[in-house]
Amino acid sequence: MLTAIHLITQRKAAKLELRTIRITAIGDELLAGHGDPRGLGWFGRVMARTQDPALRLQSFVLAAPAEGSEALAERWLGEASRRFSDQFENRLVIALSDRDVDLGVSTARSRLNLANILDSASQMNIKALLVGPAPGLDDARNDRVAELNRVYADVAMRRNHHYVDTFAPLRTHAQWRADLNASGGVPGQAGYGLMAWLVLHRGWYSWLQLPEPSAG
Repeated sequence: MLTAIHLITQRKAAKLELRTIRITAIGDELLAGHGDPRGLGWFGRVMARTQDPALRLQSFVLAAPAEGSEALAERWLGEASRRFSDQFENRLVIALSDRDVDLGVSTARSRLNLANILDSASQMNIKALLVGPAPGLDDARNDRVAELNRVYADVAMRRNHHYVDTFAPLRTHAQWRADLNASGGVPGQAGYGLMAWLVLHRGWYSWLQLPEPSAG
C-alpha cells in the first residue's frame, strides 16, 4: 500500500513540474486554416509538431476574417488578455495579414498599429512571434505586400520580437503558387504545409526555449 501511495505521489509531483505555456494566436482567416481540407492550417500543423515530454501546451486561436492592422490593434488585447494567466508562461503569435494594401492604409499607419500591439505586449512581458503576410498570385499587388512585409519585419526586430518571413520564400515558389491556383487563391494542404515548415524552421523552437527536434 505504501509503495502504491508513493508512486501516486511521485506522478502527481511530476505533473506539477510540467512547464505550461499558453499560446494565444491572433490574425485573419489564414490563421484559422480556411481553405485547408484538413482544417489545420499552418498553426495547427505547427502545434501538432511541437512535442516535449516536459511541456504542456495550451493554444487559443483568435482569428477574424479580412482584418487589417488597425482592427487587429483595437481588439487583440481585450481578447488575448482573457487567455493569459499568471500561473503559466504566456506567448503571443501574431499572424499578420496583407489586408492593409486593400484598405488603403499607409505603411506608416501599419507600422504604428503593429508597434502599439508589440509595445503593449512588451509591457506585459509577453514574448511575441510574428508571422508575416503570405504572397498571393497578383504580382502587382505582391509588390505592395512586399513593402508591408518589410515594414512589419522592421517593427518586430526593432522591438526584439521574432519575425518569420513567409513572403520572400513563397513569392515565386512553384508549389505555393500551384496550390493557390488550385484552391481559389487561398492555401490548401500543400500551401499550409509550406507555411508551417517556415515557422518551425525559422525560430519557433528557440522562441519557446525548446530544443530543436532531431532530423530523424
